[in-house]
Amino acid sequence: MDFRVGDPVVHWSHGIGEIIGLEERTMAGKNMLYYVVKIREFTVWVPADDKVLSRLRVPTSERKFKKLFAILSGPGESLSDDRLVRKTQLHNGLADGKVETLCHVIRDLTSYALRKQLNENDKDVLERARNLLVGEWKFSLSIPRADAEIELGRLLGQATVNTVSV
Repeated sequence: MDFRVGDPVVHWSHGIGEIIGLEERTMAGKNMLYYVVKIREFTVWVPADDKVLSRLRVPTSERKFKKLFAILSGPGESLSDDRLVRKTQLHNGLADGKVETLCHVIRDLTSYALRKQLNENDKDVLERARNLLVGEWKFSLSIPRADAEIELGRLLGQATVNTVSV
């Protein structure tokens, strides 16, 4: 996919941003084209190569975003009690950059927290995933961040009720 200057994009690990330019840069002695992406107060350079779609994607449409609510309000899937296995589960899941995966991670960690205390890595992953999701939610549904956070809490509250009643 070819992105253009001015296009909104979602960076797989930094969230919603905008293409502000294209630059040719030399890295390791190789010239390559990069998308220049402005994300909040910083800028990242993303290689415009055959892996660009694993790094950047188009923001989720409003219609598709609303379908994600079913994931958030659904019952959580089991995460390992072994912290290292769980860390790997979460890392591997988030590496795909998909908004659906963010929803699963948020829901599953929230559900896990009902029965076990989250460790620092779990808390960091949950906070990062929530920030990424809420940022895209705000953009996709054109609502204030606070409203997205409130709705997320409401949906996760439904998820915890569904988990407890199972």
